[in-house]
Amino acid sequence: MSNTSSVIVFSLSGFNETVNYRVTLFSLTLLSYCVILVVNVSIILTIILDENLHEPMYICLCNLCINELYGTAGFYPKFTSDLLSDIQVISYAGCLLQIYVIYSYARVGYSVLALMSYDRYVAICRPLEYHSVMSLRRTAVLVSLSWFVPLCCETVTVMLTSTLKLCGSHIQKLYCEKWSIVKLACSSTTANNIVGLILISFYCCHVLFILGSYVQLVKSAVKSRESRRKFTQTCVPHLLSLFNVSAALLFDFMYSRYGSASVPQSVKNFMAIEFLLIPPILNPVIYGLVLTKIRGKITSLCMKAGQRFKLRLKALFV
Repeated sequence: MSNTSSVIVFSLSGFNETVNYRVTLFSLTLLSYCVILVVNVSIILTIILDENLHEPMYICLCNLCINELYGTAGFYPKFTSDLLSDIQVISYAGCLLQIYVIYSYARVGYSVLALMSYDRYVAICRPLEYHSVMSLRRTAVLVSLSWFVPLCCETVTVMLTSTLKLCGSHIQKLYCEKWSIVKLACSSTTANNIVGLILISFYCCHVLFILGSYVQLVKSAVKSRESRRKFTQTCVPHLLSLFNVSAALLFDFMYSRYGSASVPQSVKNFMAIEFLLIPPILNPVIYGLVLTKIRGKITSLCMKAGQRFKLRLKALFV
């Protein structure tokens, strides 16, 4: 294949190892996606409907959950349909779209986590300035940037990827992934590599910023009991979220580029989808369990829903 126009569809060979247990995988995948939808939508609606939760930290959490829905929508519908199909292919345009959604999802996730770490730094280390520094207007601007910048970055990388001349159409994964496309190129990938390194460095700076914020937070938390309480209640779930996302993306990055051929395909498949499976479920669960306001509101809503259900049952049988 001499150019991009000759590539109509890509084949996804990662499904070759799923032939014998596709029905089981389909059931588990559908269950996982339903759980992701329920837990994230629950957090989003809880924050939107309760005015007491219209604070910077909860606004950021709401955007984190929206991003989980956005990212998983780019993977799960296609993945579940492929599990029931005899041929796993994806169109060229569909592949680029999936790359855009999944990669921008990861970038937005880091941006929101960086914003959340800054919010906690101001709340604990500079409490008297918190309401002036993290006003709702400034929070709205920062949240908008946490979406706008990653989406623009991914637009550039996808445009560069779309200009590559390809010599193949065989992707050894469960979904379209940028590095897999680059490996198929028979034209120069220098621009892609340079832009990729710049963006990796940019988001590594996000991680360093988050870690630096937490160094300051730990120093402040040691000084007083109130600071320790705030740190434990609001920062621990944030650190767990950062660890979830970073570990999952690191696994996928390492196996995509340096994975050994001796590693079973099933292991590679799990590593490839871990960041689309674990964080979208664990993040809202962690925040829902740890943050008192969220937990209390969800519990209250569940109790009210249960009472209404009981009243309707009584009305049916009376």
